[in-house]
Amino acid sequence: MRKIFNAAYGTLVCFVLLLCVVFGFYYTQLPDKFYLSGTAPLNIRTFFNITADYSSDDVLQALSSSDEITAEEMVELKLFGMIPIKEVRLERIDRPVLVPCGTPFGIKIRTDGAIVTGLGDIDGSPSPARLAGIRTGDIIVAVNGVLIEQSSDITDAVQLGTGAAIVDLIRDDTEMSLSLNPIKSGRDNLYRIGVWVRASSAGIGTMTFYDPARGTFGGLGHGVCDVDTGKILPLSSGEAVSVTISGIVKGRPGDPGELSGSFLSRAPIGIIERNTELGVFGTMNYAPSLDSGIPMAFKQEVTTGHATILTTIGGSSAREYDISIERLDFNENNQVKNMVIRITDEELISKTGGIVQGMSGSPILQNDMLVGAVTHVFVNDNTRGYAIFAENMYRKMAECTEIEQSVHLNEAA
Repeated sequence: MRKIFNAAYGTLVCFVLLLCVVFGFYYTQLPDKFYLSGTAPLNIRTFFNITADYSSDDVLQALSSSDEITAEEMVELKLFGMIPIKEVRLERIDRPVLVPCGTPFGIKIRTDGAIVTGLGDIDGSPSPARLAGIRTGDIIVAVNGVLIEQSSDITDAVQLGTGAAIVDLIRDDTEMSLSLNPIKSGRDNLYRIGVWVRASSAGIGTMTFYDPARGTFGGLGHGVCDVDTGKILPLSSGEAVSVTISGIVKGRPGDPGELSGSFLSRAPIGIIERNTELGVFGTMNYAPSLDSGIPMAFKQEVTTGHATILTTIGGSSAREYDISIERLDFNENNQVKNMVIRITDEELISKTGGIVQGMSGSPILQNDMLVGAVTHVFVNDNTRGYAIFAENMYRKMAECTEIEQSVHLNEAA
């Protein structure tokens, strides 16, 4: 009898521990807010059964209303329909209709200030910038009161001083001023402060979607970063230009490969207004496609299994290729790596090896909806990589648009 009791007790303890693990996992992984359209209930596709409790009078009344719901609702998520996990907020919005692109575009960015990419000694003397505390990744915005718009501005501004130079910079969103003593270089008789900087960047990416209602676009699914520091380049101004893909460096384990191409024209097809961790966003000078668009999926509507990507590996026209969505991650602390995907299309694998650089931003389609975009490749397995939810990119674009409109209104005032 004691053995039976101990076995039953052990089973109960294991069950409780498993329940705690499952509860803790979903409590941290599930977001605190979901978007819905119309009067549709929240349906979360997870391994264990999680349901939304709509038993409150306010929610039931809202769901039964024939009017469009715009107010936010609070519902409780329950494990197996019984165990409360957390309260989440539901916001009902008009479902966006977006045009998936998958076409390459050139990215020209001028930074807001100059980003420090390295520190160097001058004629054998220690770098004044290093001695003053300047670090790689700092953004120099002014020297001796002169605003920095291009790399040569720093050299010109240093010559204006007669003694110590005052450098205004931004480090991790914190503004600071440092004083340093420039050294005259024996090579050109110019005063130097011992920094290597970059004030512009250019590259190729993939446009994810176009919003015909706003005339805006989103691309890449991640930010444009400095190649030396790995930090997102602070945007002063930027342009999107036409590109054609002319070649492929096939990816191999340890080598991500890349698409090579060339700019077709200097004339911009759009303006890049924001460079963020979730992608680049801006306005188009004209619609990139005459298609009417497809619905955007909310993150809880994305499922594992078959999907397709739109991408361009030759010329400037996108094609659709098969992929599989292997894993989903709803954690709000990770806004970019929301899906693990695998390329399954044999033709794409034979030509590229899988995901290569330049394909970032390629839209992912599932159930006739735009669900996300490719963002990263696994270096040791080129057929697999990460992707971002389309919802996350769209919300960021909408946020950037509101900021831009606010700036224009303030300027007009």
